[in-house]
Amino acid sequence: MKDTALSKIHESLGAKMVPFAGYMMPVSYEGVNIEHETVRKGVGVFDVSHMGEFLIEGPKALELIQKVSSNDASKLTVGRAQYSCLPNETGGIVDDLIVYRVKEESYLLVVNASNIEKDWAHISKYNEGIGADMRNISEQFSLLAIQGPKAAEAMQSLTSVDLSAIKFYHFVVGDFAGIEHVIISATGYTGSGGFEIYCKNSEVAQIWERVLEAGEPWGIKPIGLAARDTLRLEMGYCLYGNDINDTTSPFEAGLGWITKFSKEFVNSEDLEDAKRRGPEKKLVGFELDDRGIPRQGYDIVDGNGKKIGEVTSGTMSPSLGKGIGLGYVPTIFAEEGSKVHIQIRKNAVPATIVKPPFYKG
Repeated sequence: MKDTALSKIHESLGAKMVPFAGYMMPVSYEGVNIEHETVRKGVGVFDVSHMGEFLIEGPKALELIQKVSSNDASKLTVGRAQYSCLPNETGGIVDDLIVYRVKEESYLLVVNASNIEKDWAHISKYNEGIGADMRNISEQFSLLAIQGPKAAEAMQSLTSVDLSAIKFYHFVVGDFAGIEHVIISATGYTGSGGFEIYCKNSEVAQIWERVLEAGEPWGIKPIGLAARDTLRLEMGYCLYGNDINDTTSPFEAGLGWITKFSKEFVNSEDLEDAKRRGPEKKLVGFELDDRGIPRQGYDIVDGNGKKIGEVTSGTMSPSLGKGIGLGYVPTIFAEEGSKVHIQIRKNAVPATIVKPPFYKG
């Protein structure tokens, strides 16, 4: 198991550390509900340095990114980011990722920690005939997510950049917490606003310390991965390995909006056919009508107790006080308002199909 540059600091703060995607990561400090509410109402800071970062550069950089990603990266100007996915050759998804255009011929790809080696091999395979410059900088860089409605106000003293002026999915390379040239990105995985800070491993301890100092008047707290999961699930955001994987298509997963056929990319012809046919199953959100906590792997059943699908992500929503989840069901059951049941041990608990986000803010 690897450590992040902040692992010892997390331990000193009393974090419960668990193995996650090859790293020892803080799952919680005070408890998931407290940490969740801190982000929804104020500001919290996550260490998500386990994420992977690839630099794709040179005159062939855009050509490679267009080939391997589903979204249209030609629309990106310098200072903008884009959510996308890497389709595989068989209709599924290698990974989902964010693409940043850092300079005219320089792009940063941020991928999931558990997929770093797989993604690198996949992109490298298609680069053989293209020849872009590729660098895996995952081991040298750290990532902090400062999330919550008070994030801009709480962090403004740390930078000369006007944080409130950075639009969603835009970023600035500027000074932050006494360090020059960090990426300050108005992105996140919580649905409560905020920023993600990319910096070198050697700089992250100073930034972490100053973030906690600057945020103290706003009640900032360090937040673990457990709350990151409940926050993203309340927004209906996909988690790779749970809600999307090598066998799920972008159209089944509701990711048609990041699949652009204005260009050719890996398996685009087959995916265009799949779009025309329409998916046989869809990823849906559901809320339990009665008490219970849905968990990954639980069966979704119809009114007669017949299995029709499976829960891919589920939790007790701290914001809503009810069980919520995501799962795949046949398209006939995917309409908003449809009734299904979640098999929780011996009980088939009634649930209603709803359109995420579950949390409306």
